Amino acid sequence: MLKRTRISGFIRKPYNHKVGIIMKPVVQLELTGCAIVSVAAIVGLSYPKAKLIANSLGIFAQDKHLWSETSHVRKLLGHFGIKTGSREIPFRSWEALPDLALLSIKWHLEKGHPYWHWVVFVRENGQCYVLDSKKSLRTNHRTDIGRMKPKWYIPVIDTQPHLTTDAPKATRR
Repeated sequence: MLKRTRISGFIRKPYNHKVGIIMKPVVQLELTGCAIVSVAAIVGLSYPKAKLIANSLGIFAQDKHLWSETSHVRKLLGHFGIKTGSREIPFRSWEALPDLALLSIKWHLEKGHPYWHWVVFVRENGQCYVLDSKKSLRTNHRTDIGRMKPKWYIPVIDTQPHLTTDAPKATRR
């Protein structure tokens, strides 16, 4: 049975990939912010709540570093006690992906800096799908994975919630 967990002032039901709970997409409410939205989908928060927590950690959707570095998304996931692989792994095939991963799609260079769009890859109950936060999509629960061209991915290893030691005192119990 899943227990409710208090994290950063918000109560959420922890995502347990092994139990087979279907992940729900979170829609990006701003032009930018796909990294924050991807984390929101993994931890089971709304975008406004995830954005509030990200902002408290110094992570802002408008920060161009968020679009071209992985440290911010790792920091936000780490705040929720979610562990990721230590490096980005080049995409080889959909079959080679772990059951849960952050994918970089729409990868391109602008003035010598790499940029991409974050999405969440999920494999559960024999199905593969991608949670894509882009607001203009007809559905944010995508199964047309053959149309996407990932550059690399970050495995999401541990989705069980753990409070980090730097969490605000008011949230620890």
